[in-house]
Amino acid sequence: MSTTDQQQVQGSREIKNAFDLLARPIRKLIEEKGFKAPTEPQEKVIPKILEGKNVLLISPTASGKTEAAFLPALHMLIQMPRREPGIKVLYITPLRALNRDMLERLEWWCNSLDIKLAVRHGDTDVNERSRQARSPPDVLITTPETLQSILAGRVMRRHLQSIRWVIIDEVHELADSKRGSQLTLALERLRVIAGRDFQVIGLSATIGTPERVAQFLVGNNRPIEVIRVPVARLMRIQILYPKPEPQDYELVSTLFTHPEVAARLRVMRQLIEKHNSTLLFTNTRTISEILASRFKIWDVNFPISIHHGSLAKPSRIAAERGLKEGNVRGLVCTSSLELGIDVGRIDLVIQYMSPRQVTRLIQRVGRSGHRIGRVANGVIITMDSDDTLEAMVIGRRAYAEELEPVDIPEKPLDALSHQIAALLLKKKRIKVEEICEIYRRAYPYRDLTIDDVKRVLEYMHNRFPRLAWVSFDDGVVLKPRNSKVLFEYFFENLSMIPDEKHYLVVDKETDTAVGLLDEAFVAEYGKPGVKFVIRGSPWKIVSLDGDRIYVKPIEDPTGAIPSWVGEEIPVPFEVAQEVGSIRAFIERKIKAGFSPSEIAEELSRRYPADEKTIFDAISETIEHVKMGYPAPTDRRMIVEEWEDFIILHCNFGSLTNRALAQVLGHMLSEITGYSVVVQHDPYRIFFQTMERVEPDTIIRIIHELKDYNEEQMRNVLTKAVVKTGIFKRRLIHVARRFGAIQKDFDFESISLRNLIKSFEDTVIYEEALKEVFTKDLDLKNLINVFGAIKRGEIEITRVKTRGELTPIA
Repeated sequence: MSTTDQQQVQGSREIKNAFDLLARPIRKLIEEKGFKAPTEPQEKVIPKILEGKNVLLISPTASGKTEAAFLPALHMLIQMPRREPGIKVLYITPLRALNRDMLERLEWWCNSLDIKLAVRHGDTDVNERSRQARSPPDVLITTPETLQSILAGRVMRRHLQSIRWVIIDEVHELADSKRGSQLTLALERLRVIAGRDFQVIGLSATIGTPERVAQFLVGNNRPIEVIRVPVARLMRIQILYPKPEPQDYELVSTLFTHPEVAARLRVMRQLIEKHNSTLLFTNTRTISEILASRFKIWDVNFPISIHHGSLAKPSRIAAERGLKEGNVRGLVCTSSLELGIDVGRIDLVIQYMSPRQVTRLIQRVGRSGHRIGRVANGVIITMDSDDTLEAMVIGRRAYAEELEPVDIPEKPLDALSHQIAALLLKKKRIKVEEICEIYRRAYPYRDLTIDDVKRVLEYMHNRFPRLAWVSFDDGVVLKPRNSKVLFEYFFENLSMIPDEKHYLVVDKETDTAVGLLDEAFVAEYGKPGVKFVIRGSPWKIVSLDGDRIYVKPIEDPTGAIPSWVGEEIPVPFEVAQEVGSIRAFIERKIKAGFSPSEIAEELSRRYPADEKTIFDAISETIEHVKMGYPAPTDRRMIVEEWEDFIILHCNFGSLTNRALAQVLGHMLSEITGYSVVVQHDPYRIFFQTMERVEPDTIIRIIHELKDYNEEQMRNVLTKAVVKTGIFKRRLIHVARRFGAIQKDFDFESISLRNLIKSFEDTVIYEEALKEVFTKDLDLKNLINVFGAIKRGEIEITRVKTRGELTPIA
């Protein structure tokens, strides 16, 4: 409905905007709040919701999304002729902290309209739970996991029969994970309980492939409208690549760090001091801890604090309150503050190092200017050439709203097993066809077959003790005689989020603790001889002993991978390719006689960085080309040899390079008969062999692989990956979700060979392999790369360097 030149009359009342469609009590409250007119999202969405349509709203942070969804639901709620007891509105958020904020935000509206509102999550005390059972709220704020729990309770199930509206906030946080898949199955159970459908409203600040996510929200073949309000037009991004200045060399001894790090800290401190409130995002908890500690070493009174998921709840709340009340000027944080947790008005967002993905950058920068109509300001502080070029690409793509597609997991079978158990908790007997019919309505399970369900049921039937008794001939599933086992399995696996273990890194020479490594990092790189960086210094793994990793310091960081705690954020194929295309552009311009300044000036017109930043970022590539070496580009891979390393430069991103590294490492090992240490980043792969291998061997293997079809490539990649810690980690996570091993099962307590032997040819093994191919590897783009090599669109060139590393290595 347009508010510019179109007016409508509803009864005797003039309708000028979407607020005028709402009931008088709500309009009075809107006036009391001081809302002059609807925001663009509110203007577009409120009429659609009042028409009873399912809606996915995608709009910037602080554009009034919550009210856009909640006010029309309140309107319809107070218009109900006879309001019987029961929960009518479910407001689902991915975080407990968001529940807390949402309660504070919605309480005012509900109290003013005499509507009962409550929050329910894992920390809700017994008294409050009893109160909700006796006197159910009209509106319940909860998390996906708590919804699972209350759907299993007899009294709360009865209260949920009144459900009319389900609002799902921060949809992007759920759609690409098994948490989201599990939630879609729970919503199908809720429809069965209610005996009818309900209206679904999804809210998201940034999302790629919105039509797919919309179907994820409502289920297979149900109608839904997508309302998009552009996010990039209200955003300003700056990229800075600080270089050491004289004062930074003085800081080095104070901060126990390098001049380059001191320069970055200086620039960030200056930015924080120029603004009232700043969020400083990092990509890992480890870096958050390092930055916060360095700022405190520099100045113990500097008003900065830290916020991440591993901190205790009181510490997180204190940090949020400190920023909100002005006692803290800067908050170093991770993805824990990407979502809409209320920390007050933010003037600036600093992203330390490339955000690695476009959606993350938009989401993070969107936290600033947190007031309707204000521009969101973001500064990316980069640390090297790769980092800066990557940030430039991501910044350009953010302005163009070229977002990463959302990969919705395809019918995850561990979540299905859990939801079959949920059905059996309430039904002693159910047909296989009925299970398939109910859950096939959920979008991630649209292709679910009877055979899929039977494979899961076979595991549940054969497990000891049983989770289900199945008569496959009759197609009937019965609750097991020992229902306590089923009950324990269901409630112990409410969360699809894996429990990650941490490993203590110990300096073998001094027997002192260096830091922590995550299970994910150890799974992939936890082998003697591997170099990695932790707390800013390079180390080499000497040995592993239980939950300890013994290391020794090294001087040369070449080939060392940055360590992380938590899931590593992968750089997409398309971003790495564009970085390669920038290098190709630089190479062409240098050969055509253009100066570095002219190249930087031209790039500054296309990318959100100034000429000086770009000049510094492209200097390595310019030096590389001027030395006569071909540059690694989006259309060229180069191979070089250095000491006991072979380095393959390939601009294919994190997951494609990991897949390529696994395949090449496996085949190289088959040829040499020795194990090969393989390390990778989004732009290169390092191979370390026990005996010298000619770089031409790598080139020969690549040319052999270019003739493989998809099935052959999948087979060789499967053979390679099942020998790795990557697969072991995923196998343990899936086995935990299936209830096949205990939650506290020790990652190191069983060999990979024995683990595979236990689960091979089971649905657990199948699901773990599927998860690896979805989350850890990019087979599709790997096949595309080999296809391009076969067609001559990508060349492979060997570089001879006389024992020196090329500048780009």
